[in-house]
Amino acid sequence: MARMHSRKKGKSGSTKPDKKTKPAWMRYQPKEIELLVVKLAKEGKTASEIGITLRDVYGIPSVKAVTGKHVSDILKAKGLLKEIPDDLMALIRKNVMIKKHLETNFKDMPAKRGLQLTESKIKRLVKYYKKNGKLDPNWKYDPEKIKVIVE
Repeated sequence: MARMHSRKKGKSGSTKPDKKTKPAWMRYQPKEIELLVVKLAKEGKTASEIGITLRDVYGIPSVKAVTGKHVSDILKAKGLLKEIPDDLMALIRKNVMIKKHLETNFKDMPAKRGLQLTESKIKRLVKYYKKNGKLDPNWKYDPEKIKVIVE
């Protein structure tokens, strides 16, 4: 697949395993995994960080294969899901950092271009999340208000 903001083709990524079943060697039960997810969420980790921690520390290759639910579904059921999705929040943080950089380095043209690209990604993602119901339809991306949330 091609890259979004360049004329280059992307590198091929890794492929997930074909089987979506619980591995025979795994010792955790679905309830234990849900408790681990809740514990890690209360520590302030995002859904993707929880998945990585479960994979690397606890040896759980796929939460969905064992529990039948995604990490975000478990967090939503427990009321721990954040208002703004993680990937959107990461883009917003990046945007704030670029703006902070541009305050001192106002002639940095590549950074200005990066700011434009980041803002277009944010707008595209907000449109997607509103359409799928993950964001409130009245939610609006306002860079000045968002800066307060991030900091």
